[in-house]
Formats: sequence, structure tokens, C-alpha cells
Amino acid sequence: MNKTSGLPPEIVDTAVTPSDEERMNSGCFCISLDQKELRAALEAQFGSTDMVALVEERCPFLFSAMPVFVSEKQRQKMDAAVQALEFVIGMPAYRKRVFSTALPIARHDPGGARGVFFGYDFHLAGEAIGLIEINTNAGGALLNAVMARAHRACSIDSAQLADAAVSGPKFESAIMAMFLAEWERCKRGRPLTSIAIVDVAPEAQYLYPEFILFQQLFERHGVRAVIADPASLSFRDGTLWHAEQPIDMVYNRLTDFMLDDAVNGQLREAYLEGAVVLTPHPQAHALYADKRNLTILSNRGALEAMAVPLPVQEILLDALLPTEIVDPADADRLWQQRRRLFFKPTAGFGGRAAYRGDKLTKRVWEDILKGDYVAQQVMAPGQRVSGSRQEPETLKFDIRLYAYAGEVQWTAARVYQGQTTNFRTPGGGFAPVYRLPTPGTPCGTACLAVAQE
Repeated sequence: MNKTSGLPPEIVDTAVTPSDEERMNSGCFCISLDQKELRAALEAQFGSTDMVALVEERCPFLFSAMPVFVSEKQRQKMDAAVQALEFVIGMPAYRKRVFSTALPIARHDPGGARGVFFGYDFHLAGEAIGLIEINTNAGGALLNAVMARAHRACSIDSAQLADAAVSGPKFESAIMAMFLAEWERCKRGRPLTSIAIVDVAPEAQYLYPEFILFQQLFERHGVRAVIADPASLSFRDGTLWHAEQPIDMVYNRLTDFMLDDAVNGQLREAYLEGAVVLTPHPQAHALYADKRNLTILSNRGALEAMAVPLPVQEILLDALLPTEIVDPADADRLWQQRRRLFFKPTAGFGGRAAYRGDKLTKRVWEDILKGDYVAQQVMAPGQRVSGSRQEPETLKFDIRLYAYAGEVQWTAARVYQGQTTNFRTPGGGFAPVYRLPTPGTPCGTACLAVAQE
């Protein structure tokens, strides 16, 4: 596939012969999520049956009962893509290019903070991978840590089961260490004492239960934590306040990435004055998550112009889906090619206002041409068959890598139906990601045979 410039003339099917992982994802019906264990894990974490009831009522499809299987080669490719992206995004030439068109707040020095919970989202096809997007405030991390406590055999071998049993607590420790590292990077010269978890109308947010988990995690480590609407924050006397409590750090769950909305004015002022450690911050979004960046990172000419080393170029061109800015001057060509394109707003998130080209109407197309959009080559998501052999149902999945400072902390799958991940699909939700099981385990004996047929 030629990825030197623009979008390639046609899509190459990279999954003509199904891989063992694809056969496992379509032929393994083992249930690895123990619902009783999950409820017990949630009760232990929340310390409240009312909160567990809230999760079950508000988010009934948050956790998938079946794991997703990937190959070691796919894992290595995704990890290499994260490392290559981190390398290029750290290059002065790349940063100069991004900052030349970024808003002033994106050029503001965040004081050393890197940004927590980068989320790298991939589609898989055979041994190929395709980076869909990068997020700078990826949710669900602590929920995955809780879920890890409730997955059991038979869908994995003993070695993976042993790893899974301790992975949740390890991830929680890594999460806390990450926030402390953000504080240390900003060199405040004193211990971190308070964090505000900030989002608009937090109690109404779909993942509000996770905010509670973060609050409890921070407080278990001696850091006072509040869950706050930005309207409840005030900046006075050089300090950001929530009521009468000074705030050292803000864990930012807002989707107003540049803090443009008036309700975020006090937080914006405190950030620009260096009065609070904000993570993630506008600069992180501008460098990583603005979808216009994909048009640079997936283009050989752009990479060569920035003097990106050839081995890094090859990793990126293999992993990133070709993407271009939607220019009205190219409207006729893009309309003709629309069936193999996905159109996304440059500052969008969560699939909002994103459109599959084969579903476009003329009215929506006119809106796209008037807005700030990119066109990305379509790569179909992976498929996970759920239900039973007698009544199978085919769902979709993508893979999310949670990363900090370029290091992958956790790998999760998101199983869903529809155009984008939505956590409203029966049988869908977050799912653990495993390697192929070995023969000798119940799954290895029965299901692996399916993969080898």
C-alpha cells in the first residue's frame, strides 16, 4: 500500500486468510468474567452496595463477559507504534509545526506535566494494525483494574491467569505513581496534598462511578480528593479553590480541551498563572489528540520533511491509517471515495459528529465541507462473536492502549455494536485482552482446535 501522500487509490484486504486470533475471537465462547466476583470486587472497591447498584443501573453493559485474543506480533506492533509516535511528537520540528497553527493556550508551558491516560486506539486485521486515534483523557482505566479481579479460567492458561490475578492491583499502583510523577515533574517542592477530579455536571456523567474510584484511590494514598464541576472552582490569591479547600492538582476529564467555555474560566486562569498542575492539559491535546496531526504522522513526505529517521517512518506508515484534511477543493474526489473513508471532526471525541462515508447524506456532506474535518481510510474493526454456538452474535472490538510518558500501562478491548464504541451493547463493554491459550487448558484443548481448523 502506497502511503507517500494523500489517501491510497484502493483498500487492500489484509485479512484474506483468518489468523488464529481471528478464529479464536469467532469460535471461543468461554465465559471468563465471573459476575459474582465482579460484584464482590466492585463492592470491595466502592465500599457501598448503593454505588454497585448505580453501576449496574447506569452502565449495564460496561463489562464484556468474554475476552478478546490478540497475537504477540500484534502486541509488539502496537507497542512499537506508541514508541514511534512518542519519538516524533517529542521532535522540535514536529512541535514547531503543530504550534504554528495551535491556539496560544496550547503553546503555554504546562510546567513539566506530561498528561495522564493517553489512549491509543487500534483496529486489527490479521497481523495488520491501524491506529484510529489518540485520546488525551482516556476513561475506563480504573474500571479495567477492577474488572481484572473478576476474570477467571477457563479462557486463559495458568500463566496468564496468574498474571491477571495480580494485574489489577499493579495497575492501580501504577496509576497512583503516575499522578505523583506528574506532581514531581512540576517541581512544586512539597508533597501533593489535594486533587480535584473535574468534569461538567460530574454526577450526570456516564462514567461517574469511575470518578468515585479515583477519589477513593487518591484518599487511600493520603491525598484529599474532590469531584467537582468547573463552575465550583475559584481562583483567588494565587490559588485554585474548591469551596475552602486549596487545590494542588486537577485531574482533567473535561472535553473542552482548550478551556474555551466560560464555565472553565477560573480553571483556565489558574492554569495560565501556573497556580495548579493540570493533567491532561491543552498542550497535550494539541500535540497528540488533534486529528489534524494524523495527516502529518501518516504522510511520508511530511515525516521526511521533519527528518524523522527512516525506521521510525516505516513503523508509523505501517501502523497509521492514511488521513487527510477535508478541503472543499477536493470535495468531488472525496465524495467519490467516501465509501472507504471515515470523516471525523478535528477536535472531536467519542465518535461525536463522526460519519462513515458509506452512510453519508448530501446534507451531512455539506456540513462536513463547512466544518473542520479529516478523512481517514476505513479499516474495519475486529470481530468478536458472543452468545453461544447455537445463537452466535457478531460484535465489533477495538484495542485501547493506556500509556504514560510513552510506556504502555494497560491493554483493553472495547466490544460494541454500531458505528462507534458506546458501552450500550448487550454482551459488549470493556474486555480483557489475552494471548492465545496453550493446549492443556479447557479453552486451549477445545477452542484452540477451532482456531487450527
